[in-house]
Amino acid sequence: MFDRSFFSSKVGHAALVSVIAMVAFTVFAQMQADVSGANMLVSASITGELA
Repeated sequence: MFDRSFFSSKVGHAALVSVIAMVAFTVFAQMQADVSGANMLVSASITGELA
């Protein structure tokens, strides 16, 4: 199903690092949203209305 040699190439390594970075950013952003609570939702709705 997958070409395993792709992951051993430079492009494969870059893709893997990119996916790991996206997952880490998503987890970090979710943790920040949990900490800020309702204030984040209020600021997001205000920003949405201004845009």
